[in-house]
Amino acid sequence: MDVAYPRTIVAVDVGGTKIAGAVVSYGRSGVSPAILHERTIPTDASRGGNAVLDDIVRLALELIAACDEPPLGVGVGTAGCVDPLAGSIAFANDLMPGWTGQPVAARLREATALPVAVMGDVHAHALGEARWGAARGMQSCLCVAAGTGLGGAFVADGAVMRGFRGAAGHLGHVQSPLAAGIPCACGASGHLESIASGTGLGILFDRLFPARAGEVAGGADVSRLAAAGDADAIEVLQASGRALGEALGSWANTFDPEVIVLSGSVLAAGEPWRAGMREGFASMVMPLMRDTPIVDAALGGHAPLVGASENLLDTVTL
Repeated sequence: MDVAYPRTIVAVDVGGTKIAGAVVSYGRSGVSPAILHERTIPTDASRGGNAVLDDIVRLALELIAACDEPPLGVGVGTAGCVDPLAGSIAFANDLMPGWTGQPVAARLREATALPVAVMGDVHAHALGEARWGAARGMQSCLCVAAGTGLGGAFVADGAVMRGFRGAAGHLGHVQSPLAAGIPCACGASGHLESIASGTGLGILFDRLFPARAGEVAGGADVSRLAAAGDADAIEVLQASGRALGEALGSWANTFDPEVIVLSGSVLAAGEPWRAGMREGFASMVMPLMRDTPIVDAALGGHAPLVGASENLLDTVTL
């Protein structure tokens, strides 16, 4: 159906640490949506998937009550791999115990009597940046999120490549020589996420400088030491940045995106990390893709909310 303006959608972003929600309001065509009535609650994932889903339903109902007009539906971006047809969680790792199999879309439809669309949180983040953020107006973009983990998504002609099982975008689970022998959270070893995520920066510090093992807890600590002039921490940031840059160059060769959009806490690591990333990219990218711009994301924490809202709009405007 054709949906007129104004348009109001309830959006929920489910992560391992927190659940964020907001009312996303579209005033008129071509104007960025407004984020209203933002609310955040802890996920407390250790309680299990049933309790988390209960909280999501409660949050959605609270946001629906806060809307000035009846919303078109509920859009969700969530941790885990989402079944693209059922809107349920096809798989989630141990950071979200009991999340695998949760019928997110079905439960929300039953509770709200509204249309519901569910996609992976990284996919939602990429869709938000592609349509209203750093890649707005571009034919394609590769979005890479380097935070606690490392993931991403490729968007072309406004559509996210989700994959047959909804699992496309696990960019952190490619081989990296620098990570050789380091166990990955997925159960394999040698994956890029193990040394290029925020958590991975701490792991890499311990690997390169075992005499200082235990001195840092993660990327924030490494960045703090580097900013104070610590040579070891600077070397870690440069090495990690280079490893990610090499992967970015390889992905540019594979997808040929118009722009690469970076997001996540690792972006605050500082110039040594960025210099390493640029060097790694240049070492791997083919000449034709060498001028692919690499830019920071523009929407911050609102990106997955906007993307989840856009995904809902795609389903109700067909």
